[in-house]
Amino acid sequence: MRQRRLQLGSAAVTRPTGTLAAFLAMAFFIVGLTGLFACFAAPLPLERALAREAALDEAAAAARSADPAAALAPLQARLGESAAALAPGPDLPARIAAERLAMRARFATESDVTLTRLRWLICVITGMGALFGVAMLNLAARARGDGGA
Repeated sequence: MRQRRLQLGSAAVTRPTGTLAAFLAMAFFIVGLTGLFACFAAPLPLERALAREAALDEAAAAARSADPAAALAPLQARLGESAAALAPGPDLPARIAAERLAMRARFATESDVTLTRLRWLICVITGMGALFGVAMLNLAARARGDGGA
C-alpha cells in the first residue's frame, strides 16, 4: 500500500502548454462573458416597467385635462400595449389604475421568464466550457502519449 502511494505520488506530472492554458482561459472567459451579459439583460424588464409606469402617470394627469383623448394621443408610443386599455371612454382613471396592475403583472412575468432563460444560458455555457476544457486536456494528453486518462 505504501509503495502504491509513493508510486502515485511520484508519477510524472506535466504542466499544460501555453496554448492549452490559453484554451482553458478562453473556456472560463466565455462563461464570464455570459455572466456579464446576464448583468445587463436582467434589469431590462424593470427598466421597461419603470418607463411604462411614468407613461401611466402622465396618462393619469392627461385624464384630468379638459380633452383627455387629445392629451393621451402623444403618449400612445410610450404606452405600448397599455394604450389599447386607455382608449377614450368612461371612467378613465379607474381603467388607468387597472392597467397599472395588469402592466405590473405582465412585467413581473417577463422578469421571471428572462431570469429563467439567463440561468439556463449560464448553466449551458458553463457546461460547454467545462466540456471544452476536458476535451482540450484529453487532446493534450494524447499528443503527449499519455492516452488521455
